[in-house]
Amino acid sequence: MGKLDGRVVIITGAARGQGEQEARLFAAEGARVVLGDVLDDQGEALAKELGEGVAKYVHLDVSQEDEWARAVGVAKDVFGKIDGLVNNAGILRFNELVNTPLEEFQQVIQVNQVGAFLGIRTVAPEIEAAGGGTIVNTASYTALTGMAYVGAYAATKHAILGLTRVAAMELAGKGIRVNAVCPGAVDTPMTNPAVLDPTADPEESAAAVAELYKKLVPLGRIGRPQEVAALALFLTSEDSSYITGQPFVVDGGWLAGVSIV
Repeated sequence: MGKLDGRVVIITGAARGQGEQEARLFAAEGARVVLGDVLDDQGEALAKELGEGVAKYVHLDVSQEDEWARAVGVAKDVFGKIDGLVNNAGILRFNELVNTPLEEFQQVIQVNQVGAFLGIRTVAPEIEAAGGGTIVNTASYTALTGMAYVGAYAATKHAILGLTRVAAMELAGKGIRVNAVCPGAVDTPMTNPAVLDPTADPEESAAAVAELYKKLVPLGRIGRPQEVAALALFLTSEDSSYITGQPFVVDGGWLAGVSIV
């Protein structure tokens, strides 16, 4: 018996990183998963690996309302219902606030914040029709504190916590629980300096990241996407049946305070 037997869950940003690990773990726990992303080759490959009847990939730009409608249609056509959503897709940009172009700020909002809003608005009625279920939004460590050079990103993640709390209140009577995961530094392509700067040496970047988080994080390391996936599984399963409207930090103790060591 898996923790998600019989469940059908849409996961956005599922082609790599945290979304990929969530898809793998959810499928291993008995769920059928709809993988939404804009990275078509990687998404299709993951769906093929997980297997027909278990996973279906659909191109999904979360900032576009019509693509959400299409993703829901595909999910229902293939699996018959939807009773779970993980709003995982997001983008990160580094810039000082005073040097952030309006276009860049709006792009981050459109993907991270509007994408989560559209996911809730589009999928919640389907979850209600299926008899209830769960929504897990991906916020961030920066949703609960500040961090220099990620103003646009932090603003959207604060907003996601607001959406989570309001949705939890409005949807509780419809049998839908809504919570948020708040990861700290996690080893994914989005946070990899070698991806952000193609001229960087991958080995040197990895060593620099390891050394940085050894100093910053009480547990002494960067997080693994599988660890975030495990939290998303908890919030999607009946193990969290009396929890809604809450942020859950998974950051190795980073938010707890500043070390003097």
